[in-house]
Amino acid sequence: MLNLKLSIPEEMTLALKLRPEALMSEIKLVAAVKLFELGRLSSGAAAMLAGIPKTVFLTRLADYGVAVFSMTEKELKEDMKNA
Repeated sequence: MLNLKLSIPEEMTLALKLRPEALMSEIKLVAAVKLFELGRLSSGAAAMLAGIPKTVFLTRLADYGVAVFSMTEKELKEDMKNA
């Protein structure tokens, strides 16, 4: 496993009212959500990055205003018609 080091000011834990371990979990989740939103990671890969089960990751997307499905209404109708 690749380990990356992230240096942040200690004040961040105070500003966010998080312990360092919780802050690291939050940062990993936010990164995973954004990479999923950009289409760079699948939901499974993003969940793995965040260190949580895929079902939990999918439910947490709403906390960040990210849709589970990124199809437009037109694409969805077309997909339904082809099914």
